[in-house]
Amino acid sequence: MKILVINGPNLNMLGIREPEMYGRETYGDLLEKIRKHAEEKQVEVSFFQSNHEGDLVDAIQEAYGKQDGIILNPGAYTHTSVALLDALKTVGIRTVEVHITDVNTREEFRKVSYVRAACEKTISGHGTDGYLEAMDWLTGGR
Repeated sequence: MKILVINGPNLNMLGIREPEMYGRETYGDLLEKIRKHAEEKQVEVSFFQSNHEGDLVDAIQEAYGKQDGIILNPGAYTHTSVALLDALKTVGIRTVEVHITDVNTREEFRKVSYVRAACEKTISGHGTDGYLEAMDWLTGGR
């Protein structure tokens, strides 16, 4: 199985950005954690991160016919991007939406997710372990 992990704006700043909320784990730490889990699950994993909406759309489109699943943390674009929603609908790749914090307990605007309509599942508030849970979901727990 091939899974693409896509991270949106500011996620490259993990460990620096509001560590009291997002923790001290760096983006590099997150990627290594996911790589190890993928190896245990015998999953081929690749990563993409951008602070630019169009680049995220391009990554989703480029996954068509190449990836079996997407783990997506769209960051702030969760609450604003119809373009990401449309890209996910277009490619039809199984997708799990992930958020490090519990967006439902934060500001009102964070409770709205445009991408959720194209996702099989949302994992929110489980820290970076949410990415591992998403991989488990996509692989059927194997």
